[in-house]
Amino acid sequence: MRRRFVTLDVFTENRFTGNPLAVVLESDGLEKSDMQAIAREFNLAETVFVMQPANERHRALLRIFTPQTELPFAGHPTVGTAVLLGCMSGYNLGAHDLVLEETVGLVHCTVEPKGREHGHASFVLPRLPEKLEGAPSGEAAMAALGLNASDIGFGEPSAWSAGVAVNFIPVRDLESIARATPDASHFDGAFGKNGRSVAYLFCGETSDHAHHFHARMFAPKLGIREDPATGAAVAAFAGLIAETTRPEDGSHRFVIEQGYEMGRPSQIELGMTIESGALTRATIGGSAIIVSDGHLEA
Repeated sequence: MRRRFVTLDVFTENRFTGNPLAVVLESDGLEKSDMQAIAREFNLAETVFVMQPANERHRALLRIFTPQTELPFAGHPTVGTAVLLGCMSGYNLGAHDLVLEETVGLVHCTVEPKGREHGHASFVLPRLPEKLEGAPSGEAAMAALGLNASDIGFGEPSAWSAGVAVNFIPVRDLESIARATPDASHFDGAFGKNGRSVAYLFCGETSDHAHHFHARMFAPKLGIREDPATGAAVAAFAGLIAETTRPEDGSHRFVIEQGYEMGRPSQIELGMTIESGALTRATIGGSAIIVSDGHLEA
């Protein structure tokens, strides 16, 4: 049958930048193998399949696929789909809330359509980040990324998850992070110990002085050689920031830039609430804009 799909660029206000996303609407009836095949056909970092929710008070049920596997949660699919559903509900409604059902749990979103084709969305993390075992040594991480020991930044690599396990690699500066090139012969050995070979490189030097961190993300085992913007990684990054920088009690906002080396600049907004020295709430937000609208046979 014919099913409508829409593609968007996410974590950007401009078409042909940010992270591309495909959203297949009216996906009820598709088998998992069908969804995986469609995700391979789009060959984007992620493809979302929108279905009727289990609870009628919720807006939709989402399933998220990379070209290689299904994910329980991801940031840019959540933001992009929330913007799309918000625009479809009525772009003149102003900011409003909606709930999405994802494998990781219920995701509470705030959407602000800014016309028929673009808007802004943020969501509360359904699961606060937790620190994982199995992070690589600095030496192993640098070897797997084609870098030298002198390129390591402050601290040692660590692994965190807010639904998807991610290895965080501090890198010295923009020059070092730009030289990173995954080495297939070492990558999985260094980064595959916690089940997902995902490496997220970051540094405190930024291309735009208004931003707080610069990042790159590599996940070749998921079919993503490099990702222009990774909301799930930034969600987990909140735990690392809370542990290492120890923000004061209150609300904090960070902007992480990513995708600049790919020619697809993206800006991911991270909100954090600290109470009694602990992270108690975090949000991921950003803009999205529709690029194409069509149909597929599936």
